[in-house]
Amino acid sequence: MAVQRETELYLPIKQFFTAQGYDIKSEVKHCDLVGIREQDQEPLIIEIKKTFNIALLLQGIERLKLSSNVYLAVEKNRAKKGAHNQRWSEITELCHRLGLGLIVVTLYKTKSPFVEILCSPAISSKPVRPARRGSRKQRLLQEIAERSGDYNLGGSTGTPLITAYREKALRIASAFGTDLYLSPRILRERSGVGTTATIMQRNHYGWFERVARGSYQLTPAGKLALEQYAHVVENQK
Repeated sequence: MAVQRETELYLPIKQFFTAQGYDIKSEVKHCDLVGIREQDQEPLIIEIKKTFNIALLLQGIERLKLSSNVYLAVEKNRAKKGAHNQRWSEITELCHRLGLGLIVVTLYKTKSPFVEILCSPAISSKPVRPARRGSRKQRLLQEIAERSGDYNLGGSTGTPLITAYREKALRIASAFGTDLYLSPRILRERSGVGTTATIMQRNHYGWFERVARGSYQLTPAGKLALEQYAHVVENQK
């Protein structure tokens, strides 16, 4: 059963690793899936493609700069047995030599998907140094820590992502409550977002409008966002 979109592989893979104790977040700093587990030194990173190709391989090699616990994940299509991108023994050997893990997902019409690990990453046994402040790895870990939930679909494209920054902007917008005009100071106290003033001044999403010195209101776009992302706002309470 050939998948039409990479997102079809996301849920089986997420469920597989959630059952192993990982807290999974999707679409984090350009990584399809990222998982954190208390006993692990490094984050789990998974890149998803419908089929195995050079682009996926290059993505995996790039992710090794962030963690040694990196998997590539693709569909195992029984109808295409023998195709060059389904030659699993050779592909597995290639991933193994590069230190990458390989996951295949078999989809069925009448039963649950089957997730299979063909090889595991070459995870370093040496103590891992804390991520340097401002490094890509530190920003990745901070993004995971600041998200209140997993609201994105791993492998999705062209869809606005619910990032930690968007969540902060939503908390600020929600803090208006029934008030029409409020200052950044009051909104900061209500929302608990320390960077409230900066987010409102930058106004990346067009949700806030300055009406006077130290006074802002929600724009129609901001009110619409509270409706569109009501599930996120509710989860933040």
